[in-house]
Amino acid sequence: MRSLFLGGIAVCCLVMHSAQALADQTHTSQTHTNKPRAQQPLTAEQSDPRHLGWMQGFPPPVDKRIQQPESDFFSFPKMRWTVCHIRELMPTKQVSRGLTAPVPLSYALDDGIDAVTFTPTGANSPMRWDDSLAHNYTDGILILHNGQVVYEEYSGCLNETGKHAAMSMTKSLIGLLAEMLVSDQLLDPDASVASIIPALKDSAFGNASAREVMDMTTSLNYSEDYADPNADIWQYSKAASPLPKARDYRGPNGYFDYLTTVKSDGKHGKVFAYKTVNTDVLGWIISTVSGQDVASLLSERLWRPLGMEQDAYMTVDGIGTPFAGGGLSAGLRDLGRLGLLLLNDGMLQQKRLVKASVIDSIRQGGDKNAFAQAGYKSLPGGSYRSMWWVLHNAHGAYAARGVHGQTLYIDPTANMVIVRFASHPTAKNSANDPTSLPAYQAVAEYLMQQSMQRAAESNE
Repeated sequence: MRSLFLGGIAVCCLVMHSAQALADQTHTSQTHTNKPRAQQPLTAEQSDPRHLGWMQGFPPPVDKRIQQPESDFFSFPKMRWTVCHIRELMPTKQVSRGLTAPVPLSYALDDGIDAVTFTPTGANSPMRWDDSLAHNYTDGILILHNGQVVYEEYSGCLNETGKHAAMSMTKSLIGLLAEMLVSDQLLDPDASVASIIPALKDSAFGNASAREVMDMTTSLNYSEDYADPNADIWQYSKAASPLPKARDYRGPNGYFDYLTTVKSDGKHGKVFAYKTVNTDVLGWIISTVSGQDVASLLSERLWRPLGMEQDAYMTVDGIGTPFAGGGLSAGLRDLGRLGLLLLNDGMLQQKRLVKASVIDSIRQGGDKNAFAQAGYKSLPGGSYRSMWWVLHNAHGAYAARGVHGQTLYIDPTANMVIVRFASHPTAKNSANDPTSLPAYQAVAEYLMQQSMQRAAESNE
């Protein structure tokens, strides 16, 4: 079995599609002709890391330890512990919140949310909101409506003082930083990557524009087929790993070194193709034009001014480069604060932190035709813009998304933000979208109805 390096690939968007991981994360919908139905994974209750006893005791029993250099710490069910303890397994870099007091959140909890019902996509029977949480292996979920926390729950490895892997939600924060630099005229989205980073001139990215990188419409001869032992993703993983390289290793060292080797596969700008290397190029672009690594810039532009209550952290490669493609771990409520900033068009407590044009650029979405060719069946009519998934639904919702169910969902029409941390046994969000997206819409409609009722009662 190949090692799955958290510092390199294991927390990026599609890491768990290696052959071993696919075996570990069997989903009930997977069947094969003339083969028996695959074994169902443990339920959320059965796989709860507290129930299984991972890393409990002083010292933990040998059969309950999750540690390096073992390579299975991100396979189910161990990963249900790992997602809250990444810095105990890998080197990381702090995203500092500074020394000022956190900006408080206002609470108006609504017990009625648990009873909200919705019909999952493709199903005939309704499901309750609270039942959907365990169904999707939810570790923590926060709902904000009209600026107040109306729902907050923790489970699995997470509690209110903990931090959880954001996975590829990290990409969206990197995209947000890029848009902020565009608005500050430090980054020209039409500039070629080579003009910003000469080291990439002979790579596939050299003649791509910064915007094509931001929207992942680059054309790359790069495979993320985790079942193929010769796929490029494994060389990327070796290069990015912060662990000591084998003595006979002669390949690239670190994210930036590897990115110079990626070759082109056609003309850029025509088709959306979700490949994590784009975000690491964008991280390099951001660092070049700002003079700071992405962890430091996240601290300066978002974590400090937003008054986050906890530091975040990012995994790094062997030379200390933060993993822009998926290395962030953060607190649930702090991502809620970020969601409020976006929902409020860049305002926090009557103070502008981000230009409204930045938020508008993300919300408008990307090229729908380019996105449609990628075949995301659970996101019909959607698009991708600056590392954000834009649904183009009736509420104008858009989201940051990561494997195993990570979501920052923003609904401008309902004035609602949902943050979810999860550890679903299946990596692809297509496994939980049928019981997530309709649930978010149902909660939005419920909250809007509650607001109208309160307004009517106050006018009587």
